[in-house]
Amino acid sequence: MRPQILYPVFASIESLPGIGAKTATLVERLAGPKVVDLLWHLPASIVDRRFMPRLVDAPAGRIATLTVRVEAHMPSPNRRTPYRVRCTDGTGSIDLVFFHARADWLNAALPVGATRVVSGRIEEFHGALQMPHPDHIVPPERLNEVAVVEPVYPMTAGLAPKTLWKAISAALDLAPDLPEWQDAAWLKRRGWPSWREALLSAHSPSSEAELEAHVPARLRLAYDELLANQLALDLIRRANRRLPGRALRGDGRLRRRASAALPFSLTPSQQSALAEIDADMASETRMLRLLQGDVGSGKTVVGLMAMLTAVEAGAQAALLAPTEILARQHYETIGPLAEAAGVRLGLLTGRDKGKARARLLESLAAGEIDIAVGTHALIQEDVVFKDLAMAVIDEQHRFGVHQRLQLTAKGRAVDVLVMTATPIPRTLQLMAYGDMDASRLTDKPPGRKPVDTRAVSADRLSEVIDAVERRLRDGAKIYWVCPLVEESESVDLAAATERYNVLRKRFGERVGLVHGKLKTAEKDAVMEAFADGGVDILVATTVIEVGVNVPAATVMVIEHAERFGLAQLHQLRGRIGRGDAASTCLLLYSPPLGETAKARLKTIRETDDGFVIAEEDLRLRGAGEVLGTRQSGLPTFRLADLSEHGELLAVARDDARLVLDSDPELATERGRALRILLYLFERDTAVRYLRSG
Repeated sequence: MRPQILYPVFASIESLPGIGAKTATLVERLAGPKVVDLLWHLPASIVDRRFMPRLVDAPAGRIATLTVRVEAHMPSPNRRTPYRVRCTDGTGSIDLVFFHARADWLNAALPVGATRVVSGRIEEFHGALQMPHPDHIVPPERLNEVAVVEPVYPMTAGLAPKTLWKAISAALDLAPDLPEWQDAAWLKRRGWPSWREALLSAHSPSSEAELEAHVPARLRLAYDELLANQLALDLIRRANRRLPGRALRGDGRLRRRASAALPFSLTPSQQSALAEIDADMASETRMLRLLQGDVGSGKTVVGLMAMLTAVEAGAQAALLAPTEILARQHYETIGPLAEAAGVRLGLLTGRDKGKARARLLESLAAGEIDIAVGTHALIQEDVVFKDLAMAVIDEQHRFGVHQRLQLTAKGRAVDVLVMTATPIPRTLQLMAYGDMDASRLTDKPPGRKPVDTRAVSADRLSEVIDAVERRLRDGAKIYWVCPLVEESESVDLAAATERYNVLRKRFGERVGLVHGKLKTAEKDAVMEAFADGGVDILVATTVIEVGVNVPAATVMVIEHAERFGLAQLHQLRGRIGRGDAASTCLLLYSPPLGETAKARLKTIRETDDGFVIAEEDLRLRGAGEVLGTRQSGLPTFRLADLSEHGELLAVARDDARLVLDSDPELATERGRALRILLYLFERDTAVRYLRSG
């Protein structure tokens, strides 16, 4: 149950003044449906209205607050010209300008002969001063309300700034004084205010400097959010570890046979990752481990060796992949090794229907299949294992936690190994996968050649097509990647369909097209023709990023490379250089390039280390963009910015661990305050893991 002290801030935004049903929809789109969402909606800039010059000294182009006497009204003779109100202060005059104005309202607000305070941007028009649509018009006794610094908030179309500001002010009035959850010594050392003081300060900056990420108020709020995140992850992790596990120990016979069938020896980092996995599987607690490895670093082999341990222990294992292409590829990769080890392998995808599917499910339930490889089809209700003990999940960010749980529910105390080829910066790893232990594969498999990566201006397109023709004659297969599916008027990009038509005219049936709008079966058919058939140039959107393995592909052309993130460019480049032939990646860009795009293309040319690239991507783009955060199920932060507050995340992780080591039930005074923090940042699920809460 949410603590009563938080009830006011978890009320609907419609409870705030000026927010009716129609406005609520706009505010919800901008910030969220609850009062607390407006507390987290911080100003992005300011308007300083403290500048109060005489008219003789008033400069055009600045926002100013003026005290003037109204001299005359000059209504507009037609709708195309504005209504003007002439004002003076004895040193000069200025026209207040109104388009589509109502005369009765203007006469009431600005009676002739009255003194008024007006605030807005001063402009010069035909040598005279004017102020179009003043932001404020008030009598002189209300000067102190106007001559202030006003926060300016991110907005959405259709919502008036004054309406939003009024709602946020009301939300701040509802913010309660909460018990302090931060360590007193830490707060004092950092010089941070209390939570409520920090909130009020962040919403009332008195200068541009106070909008910076590193002012005490914003640091305090960011750290609160990071601490809630790390505390929640640690609670979930500890709850997982309390779940009864089962010790899985193999005798090594199947692994020895599979290793003997490998054309290479395991790399040092594969061996150390396996040692960590073996220790987890042998323990009495459940394994939940993340295996990070760059494209081609040999994660699948590590996953297979782990699954063979489960089979040696007399149980079954499953490998879950996000697409049918990837599932089939895994099946083909591990097939010969499983055969060498004498292990029975099964493949289950959405394509399997009727009697063949029924036979496969019978074999699985009878324990006649040792390792099942498949897509989402594996987690359907009618899929039953005899004794599932180990699950390997590939490209974790394409699945939700819910799907992971559906698979593990099909066994008893199932160990889980999650694999990703997307190198994750350490800060993002703490944020998103902090409930998991992590292993990294940092070596490249022996024999891998570096890809020759070059940046080429788009005006040399015809030369690139000529070069592609030469490589085709040598028997190469070529990826050609475009960022959009169809021409968009707002974004002038070379669309995949258009590029396909151009290349098709020149190379005929040898050109195929694959994009996200194709049905799965159509996509698979084109991919298969590229891998084994008559398609030698594959024009594609970024659907080809993950996992596709075509060793004959040695050329990658990426159009508008400046529009892609670094991690995405690295993933795409990883599709080539998988065989023993030299490979080339051409990054086509449209000049002129901005500084970030220049830095991105420079990095991708200079290194093929996915972890170096991931850290640089985070630095250049910020956490919200890396990995396509919203699509990947990562939490989105409202107050913390990992590119600015990354160092605080590690502190928050250590703080969370220390707290839970000494107060696992959050029962002390600080512990009870931390429960409120978890509810405040809507980490309610984590609170349920507290046995007494």
